[in-house]
Amino acid sequence: MKLREQMPELEGATEWLNGELNKSDLIGEKPTLFHFWSISCGLCKDAMPQVNEFRDQYKDKLNIVAVHMPRSEKDLNLEEIIEVAAQHDISQPIFVDNDHKLTDAFENQYVPAYYVFDAEGKLRHYQAGGSGMKMLTKRVNRVLEESEKTE
Repeated sequence: MKLREQMPELEGATEWLNGELNKSDLIGEKPTLFHFWSISCGLCKDAMPQVNEFRDQYKDKLNIVAVHMPRSEKDLNLEEIIEVAAQHDISQPIFVDNDHKLTDAFENQYVPAYYVFDAEGKLRHYQAGGSGMKMLTKRVNRVLEESEKTE
């Protein structure tokens, strides 16, 4: 995805955990952070506490959606996805993407990966890999500040 592109529709989930969302649920009021992860990804698990901090710190200002992107056959086990999500306190909605429908719509190839959309649903920041949470925080804060100015 290129910057300023519109958020894709949230279609093709194998399963939704912790509640189901549509694109229309996420557009209009507040920015959204999409967080791609996988149960076989150590970097993803290492980053979970920071993602959960985002969720808790910005709960009134930011939508957060986790997308489970399988990297191999072993990652398709729904019971294990549920178990790992519970172990890592992932209470935000989880789009289980066993068919890579949303992954393809985002043109995403990496886990962990982070996509920040503004309140209008335009992509404002993308980042992949386990480091760089400071940069992600800075970008989220910038989008939140812009969002608050337009209210």
